[in-house]
Amino acid sequence: MASIRKMSLDGHPGFDSGGALWFQNLCDLPGGSFGPVFPILIAGFHYINIQISFDSPTIRQTTGLTGLLMRYYKLYLEILSVPLFFVGYAIPQGSLVYWVTNSSVNIFQQLSLKHPTVGAKLGLLGQGASPSVGHSMEISESVVKYVDSDSQEQTLSLQTLTPEELLSLSVQVLSKGDKETSIQLLRLALEKDPGYVRGLVLMGQALLQKTQLAEATQYLELAISKLLDGAPSDAEDVELLMLASQWAGAAYVQQGKMKSGITHLERVANLKEPGDPKSKEHYFEALLLLSSALYKEGQSDEAAKILRVVVDHNPAYKPLLEQCEDENELVSDLVSRRKDHY
Repeated sequence: MASIRKMSLDGHPGFDSGGALWFQNLCDLPGGSFGPVFPILIAGFHYINIQISFDSPTIRQTTGLTGLLMRYYKLYLEILSVPLFFVGYAIPQGSLVYWVTNSSVNIFQQLSLKHPTVGAKLGLLGQGASPSVGHSMEISESVVKYVDSDSQEQTLSLQTLTPEELLSLSVQVLSKGDKETSIQLLRLALEKDPGYVRGLVLMGQALLQKTQLAEATQYLELAISKLLDGAPSDAEDVELLMLASQWAGAAYVQQGKMKSGITHLERVANLKEPGDPKSKEHYFEALLLLSSALYKEGQSDEAAKILRVVVDHNPAYKPLLEQCEDENELVSDLVSRRKDHY
């Protein structure tokens, strides 16, 4: 811009007659009845560019000191539109032609990049944004459409989402009862990262809910194998191991494979009781499943031991414990009578 301004001021060859319409001489300052055209365009395009640049969910949702500074900065840039109008009268028409052209192209570029179709073609969708809980979503084979908190429709390409973002979408979809779409998203996440343990565990859970037990156990067994290989130590890995073992045990029990189910459920019983209330509920659910499996296998003594731990946590299960203990007493009486008989 500085080069063009210098050429205009120095009367570069051709600038005196290289214009068009009312701006034939590019070395002249704007004047006459059409003089305000370029200053108005410059000020107007500057204002429009500011509105487009700051029309972003990330900027709108920014709070605190950063959000306050951004709002004041936007206001400052908007106020600049007024002095720019007057500055336009002091700039040669050659520079004004360049300035207006540059600003208009910038507006077109920003609007184009915000358009879902253009963004999808350029692989830009899904970067820096993803729908969150509460958004209305519509998922097709390649994109997810949702309405954001500002009631604006957004479109993301599934191919550009990370495995973590795909898993987050899958959880939201599964919570609404759409198991098919949830599994579709999880498969795509695992295609991107086959060793994604959280994805393997949630895939097993989703398939378990669809009663696809054999396939569910495959994913859960793979997740358990990876967790045990890594010797889980942090709370997240321990929780994943607990959930994977619980759901694998439940899947095997439902298939009638009691020994395999008990093996997985006993792994949960050997873990330390978690402190987090939600994790604690999962822990005792696994113990309840284990006691049921042991009882069905005729190991009522072991089942009673597990049930006592469960009852200490939740007395509502005391009738189950009493039933189990009554059967133990009945078996003991029968054994004693047989001894006396012999």
